[in-house]
Amino acid sequence: MATTRRQIVALVGNPNSGKSSLFNQLTGLKQKIGNFPGVTVEKRMGLTTLPDGTTTEIIDLPGIYSIYPRSLDERIVSEILLNHHSPNTPDKVVVIADATNLKRGLLLASQVIDIGLPTVLALNMMDLAVKAGISYDVDKLSRKLGIPVVMINARAGSGLEELKKVISTPMKASAQPIFTIWEDAKAAVSEIRSTLGVDNDYEAYQYLEQPNSLNFLQAKDRTTVEDIRDRYKFFPGKFQGAETIQRYKFIQDLLDEVTLKQTDFSWKEYSRRIDRVLLHKVWGYAIFFALLFLIFQAIFAWATVPMDFIDGLFSDLSQYLHAVMPDGSLTSLLADGIVPGIGGIVIFVPQIAILFAFISVLEESGYMARVVFLMDKLMRRFGLNGKSVVPLMSGVACAIPAIMATRTIDNWKERMITIFVTPLMSCSARLPVFTILIALIVPEQKFLGFFNLQGIALMALYLLGFVAAIGSAWVMKHLISIRERSFLIMELPTYRVPRWANVGYTIVEKTKAFVFEAGKVIMAISIILWVLASYGPGDKLENARDYVLEESANLRLTEEGLEDRIAAYKLENSYAGIIGRAIEPVIKPLGYDWKIGIALITSFAAREVFVGTMATIYSIGSADLEDDNTIKTRMKEEINPETGGPRFTPAVGFSLLIFYLFAMQCMSTLAVVYRETGGWKWPALQLIYMTTLAYVSALIVYQVLS
Repeated sequence: MATTRRQIVALVGNPNSGKSSLFNQLTGLKQKIGNFPGVTVEKRMGLTTLPDGTTTEIIDLPGIYSIYPRSLDERIVSEILLNHHSPNTPDKVVVIADATNLKRGLLLASQVIDIGLPTVLALNMMDLAVKAGISYDVDKLSRKLGIPVVMINARAGSGLEELKKVISTPMKASAQPIFTIWEDAKAAVSEIRSTLGVDNDYEAYQYLEQPNSLNFLQAKDRTTVEDIRDRYKFFPGKFQGAETIQRYKFIQDLLDEVTLKQTDFSWKEYSRRIDRVLLHKVWGYAIFFALLFLIFQAIFAWATVPMDFIDGLFSDLSQYLHAVMPDGSLTSLLADGIVPGIGGIVIFVPQIAILFAFISVLEESGYMARVVFLMDKLMRRFGLNGKSVVPLMSGVACAIPAIMATRTIDNWKERMITIFVTPLMSCSARLPVFTILIALIVPEQKFLGFFNLQGIALMALYLLGFVAAIGSAWVMKHLISIRERSFLIMELPTYRVPRWANVGYTIVEKTKAFVFEAGKVIMAISIILWVLASYGPGDKLENARDYVLEESANLRLTEEGLEDRIAAYKLENSYAGIIGRAIEPVIKPLGYDWKIGIALITSFAAREVFVGTMATIYSIGSADLEDDNTIKTRMKEEINPETGGPRFTPAVGFSLLIFYLFAMQCMSTLAVVYRETGGWKWPALQLIYMTTLAYVSALIVYQVLS
């Protein structure tokens, strides 16, 4: 029996209109992240239950101002709204408009109405509209537009039941078009409709205006559109300006009729006063960097207790498995491979959650938009613009969505430079590596009686990554000779108290994605590593005790010392040890041994695998299974056989930190860069440049400190 197709409702709106807040309220935790078919632009999908008991799929589309696309994000939205023959075409569209600036939102709403999709207009931020004294005749607005109009406050969740009720009601497209097709275009529009089976005049008009933006058109259909345009001398943008003027005339007349009380902008005065400080040319930067300092202090200070608990929990679990399971390969795989590997990721959940919590609060409060505006002037000196700050800041979480976010940058040169340098920003995958190495080499002491030295070291690494990114951008600015001017145009939202439910959704969603996405890689790498470290060629591993006894015949070893030598001998002669030994000559000038070399290789799957790799290697190499040593303790106790001192000296630790700070160790990022740039040229240059920068920088650090 065929299953009934689930209704699809698309949320469309201007940036900062409250679209994401509405999506979170409708879907709660029933969300998932995906990409649009054929592209790497992120879309959020979720499910909501309507009053009639049916389940509807909600799609949160990227924010746009108009269906005439200037960036790829906007083009994707245009394609979805204009492709009426796709199974993914939304059944209904909810246009979210800022009630305090309805004129801007109505331009997009009028275009969606004319496209011919059943449309609902949601007037959001009604709490701010009330504060501003704005009042609308909603019934008249609904009649004039020919669509349902609902008043909501997405942040507080008010008006949602009314919106759901409207969505559950059968609905047709508006029968009263807003834009009238020009006489000069009617013949071409009519031919498009009859030839390609297009639903209405405005949809056909868009085929003529932007055929190159509509990837869903087949080659023969695209050729047909081009022929019709040539015959009727219809060139792109011919009527676009006149259309915008006509729409705004309609919108102004409409607002004159439905507005009962005009806006009083005095309520925005408190935001302006705050901006005088936060956007100050001196204090603005000082406050921004102070906030960064607070974030990195919190990552260490607040996460210590839960991290210690998780660390001990996985150590106890490993010991428990050894105690209750019989000796053998399966026990070793579970206790020495899988459990330490997964523990090496889960232990950093508190720090990841804290990082995303801060980022979410900055976005929710409206401060992140100020950071973009504040940094624009600085960014332009390095070949970027204010829009580049969003990918760079997002790169602190993950380079993959950050690189996708560059699609909002119109200027090709600035977009390419941003893509190239974004991986130099320290992403959350580097955080586990940073924190464990900092814990090994930086004492847990207070500076000036208050500041945590480890937090200062972490912030210094993030700032160094930012300096490397903008420095590299400055070099590329002079290497790429294309001259194309760009401008930053954006509206700063008013300051708001963060909606903690939205912050919570973000923390859960991002942390869950980090754990499960990294967990898949960690699980696979941990199993492979265990196999490589537990087996080797010949009979050396089976007869390891005999070989060690023969080599140590003249030494007086305790039973514990003998077992340690046997474990070290097995690891060194395993397949993992052979691979590590093979690359050791290359990495030895950096202060690394073959064990660290194994971690460097596996880290190319994902940087955070470093911790899981070290956990697996040192669990296998440890003979004493009764102690409660954790990965940090085992790494701290590792001895350099050449010096007799600790392996992870400050010189080695800082060299590793610098290497991981600059190295391009993420296959997923390279794949996304390939998709975004359309070839292997840019990802290959990225890999070569960042690896060279990492190696040379780590070499200098080690040689200077040692």
